[in-house]
Amino acid sequence: MIDYRAYLKEYDGPPVRIMEICGTHTAAISHNGIPSLLSPKIQLISGPGCPVCVTVTEYIDRLIELSLTKDTVVATFGDMIRVTGSRQSLQDVKADGAQVRMVYSPLDMLRLAQEEPSKTFVFAAVGFETTIAVYAALLDEAIRQNIRNIRLLTSLKTMPRVIDWVCTMQGGIDGFLAPGHVSVITGSDMYEPLAKKHGVPFAVAGFEGEQLLMALYALVRTIERGEGRVMNLYPSVVSAKGNETAQHMISKYFTVCDAAWRGMGVVPDSGMVLRREFEGYDAGSQFLYSDHSHHPKCRCAKVITGAEKPNDCALFGTLCTPETPQGACMVSTEGSCFSYFVNRRKA
Repeated sequence: MIDYRAYLKEYDGPPVRIMEICGTHTAAISHNGIPSLLSPKIQLISGPGCPVCVTVTEYIDRLIELSLTKDTVVATFGDMIRVTGSRQSLQDVKADGAQVRMVYSPLDMLRLAQEEPSKTFVFAAVGFETTIAVYAALLDEAIRQNIRNIRLLTSLKTMPRVIDWVCTMQGGIDGFLAPGHVSVITGSDMYEPLAKKHGVPFAVAGFEGEQLLMALYALVRTIERGEGRVMNLYPSVVSAKGNETAQHMISKYFTVCDAAWRGMGVVPDSGMVLRREFEGYDAGSQFLYSDHSHHPKCRCAKVITGAEKPNDCALFGTLCTPETPQGACMVSTEGSCFSYFVNRRKA
């Protein structure tokens, strides 16, 4: 039996760079001390898998504008409240009287909207395929109950196109830890065209320390063999075709669109927006493309694409901490900068 732990620690082959796309993987890798268990020749790179981190500032500015509109309430998850737009965050304007509420689930919108029918409730709908399915379920239930004072401001992203962008525009990635949560919805087959096109392996992985180490072992061995293929190492929850019920629900309410990503600009066909027949539930999501860093020295745009590590930023750990975040990557618990800081990660 191969000792995969020893193999990863003692690996002395050509240097390899592996990108974990998922923000939850980034957090789990840091929390489990995975980098300390790897050879210096195995480098882990964080990718654009934190939905809060890749959201552009113009979207935040639009949320702020809505929160200051009469009889309008913006509902959001906790991390979005602290992300700064071009000048302010939702937390800043809430202190000035803006209507902002934190919720734990998008489905909380149903109760809020029923309790205060005179107000319009706008949900800050950011996320990838995993949460897009939840937003579809919210709309389905709102329509069934004839609740008409719910809106979505969407900044929805999908994985395949942005992975292709990283491979084509950034380059230098030898293999990918494919996102476990997203893959539950999409299925592992989604990565097959990318593996063939770019000749790099993908390993769908879980979030426990042992699962991550096994996936890294499989990736390094596959990279050594020069194979571009997909390995599903999370079969207990991920299938080849994914959750077809969720996929159907998503396609019922959403359609593919171009999307703006922090640090990458507009990536064609990399997002989703409400279908025309459901535009009445949209709060003005189209064409929110501009991105202006709150702090001129913030390197979030480089960190997200794997071009730099968090501790390459001059602000990291000094002016920029979880208590005083200067960029979105330090706000979200899925952000690379946050994970590096709280786990004192160096590599």
